[in-house]
Amino acid sequence: MLMPQRFAVDALPATPWKNGGGSTREIACWPQGAGFEGFDWRVSIATIAASGPFSRFAGVDRIITLLDGPGVHMQGEGVDHRLDTPLAPFAFSGDVAIEGTLLGGVGCSDFNVMTRRGRLRAQVQVLRGAADLAPAPHGLLLAWQGDWRAGDQALAQGQGLWWADAPAGWRLQEDEGNAPAALLAVQWQIDEGASS
Repeated sequence: MLMPQRFAVDALPATPWKNGGGSTREIACWPQGAGFEGFDWRVSIATIAASGPFSRFAGVDRIITLLDGPGVHMQGEGVDHRLDTPLAPFAFSGDVAIEGTLLGGVGCSDFNVMTRRGRLRAQVQVLRGAADLAPAPHGLLLAWQGDWRAGDQALAQGQGLWWADAPAGWRLQEDEGNAPAALLAVQWQIDEGASS
């Protein structure tokens, strides 16, 4: 069980990709310290600086959300998607080989959620105003535009919190003095179809 942990995007270290095509800021993964073969879920922000292939993750479901920049054209088996609308989550399988072509030849950044299939199921919502989130055993909140409150926690723009193995629900409220407002909310539920 892990109670809510706070983070700030600006304080997260950026790790360059081996292929030189961008960098990643990992926000959190569970279990903590798990490698790419052992995580149940992982959330990061990536900066895509050049066109090229997406990393493949067998047995992993992915949800990508454009944060800023013109976006990227994603193409692969059964996938032909222009990720060009900010804050519009797009789900795809990590098993598929995806080629990403930068739109306009300009870099972009995106919010990435990866979930081990058969263990958990992820839902990504983009909230623009006050909302109540039902309890979920795992989750993450990121105030992307404007300042927010999650219960008694104040989240300035670029700040967030995450929790694991400790069901939590939240009353979310945006600071009406700031516009526009957008908060990314990720919740994971146990995959009831998983074999025990």
